[in-house]
Amino acid sequence: MVTADGTGGAGAGRAEEFQDLRPLLFSIAYRILGSVSEAEDAVQETWLRYEASTAEPASPKAFLSATVTRIAIDVLRSARVRREEYVGPWFPEPLLDDPYTDPERAAELADSVSMAALLLLERLSPLERAVFVLREVFGFGFPEVAAAVGRSEAACRQLAVRARRHMSAGRPRFEADRADRERLAGRFLEAFREGDLDGLTELLAADVQLVTDAGGKAPRWGDRFVGLADVAEVLARLRTLFPRIDATVEAHEVNGRPGAIFRDRDGKVINTWSLDILDGRIQTIRTVTNPDKLGHVGPVADIWAAFREANRDAGTEPARTRPSSAG
Repeated sequence: MVTADGTGGAGAGRAEEFQDLRPLLFSIAYRILGSVSEAEDAVQETWLRYEASTAEPASPKAFLSATVTRIAIDVLRSARVRREEYVGPWFPEPLLDDPYTDPERAAELADSVSMAALLLLERLSPLERAVFVLREVFGFGFPEVAAAVGRSEAACRQLAVRARRHMSAGRPRFEADRADRERLAGRFLEAFREGDLDGLTELLAADVQLVTDAGGKAPRWGDRFVGLADVAEVLARLRTLFPRIDATVEAHEVNGRPGAIFRDRDGKVINTWSLDILDGRIQTIRTVTNPDKLGHVGPVADIWAAFREANRDAGTEPARTRPSSAG
């Protein structure tokens, strides 16, 4: 039998199986790689291998999960070299929506996709990271994990122990109640929109941090600001500049946490924020301004032109405004 798109019945069945599992495959790859674009490429390569395979796997889920994991491990090994040479702080590409859901593992899935957790995963070796993601996040059994990473079950158990130890030592803490997080983030973003600096400041933790991933490709005043006074000053400066380019602030979940997307007057993306909230205060603001990491969010603004326009009347310039030296 040949289907309407020219594929045989078996091929159509495989395509349907693959599409059903695609959200899971992407979610595995993203947590291993920390990159939306690389995860999508890994998923596409997984399909090509599945389509070309003549063997009929006993479990398409196990086969496809193992395939995407192996591809992601190989990509991560080469990506780690590039990340060591990255200009300034490196963050994962912001993820607006995780396509995979599992009510039985909702807590693990939500925590594992946060910026803070993904940065902890960066400290693990590629094999440790893959084992942790498959076992601790998605609940795969050790036989499946072993098959996916090409190691014995005993070796995978040891990798899992090491990975759990590293992750537990730096495990991020977040506000437990999602509704509370969202309410506080809403107040914070509204205060920013209205230029209510007192309102902004009262929502910041005393040791709050604002950290920027610009990758040498966007203007900045610095990579990292720590403490209430310094972060409040940066936010006040941004609040002064943004109206000059008619920028808007769109509340949006980013990596499973409250956040925002900033857009210029044409609706193009300037940057994203991801907010860590604990004890009723903003603990960390992670902002991604590197345009290479924002293409999947939407059309990207010319951030250099936007900041030149914003600063034209202000008479100020962000530090290191030359693209070759900014971080």
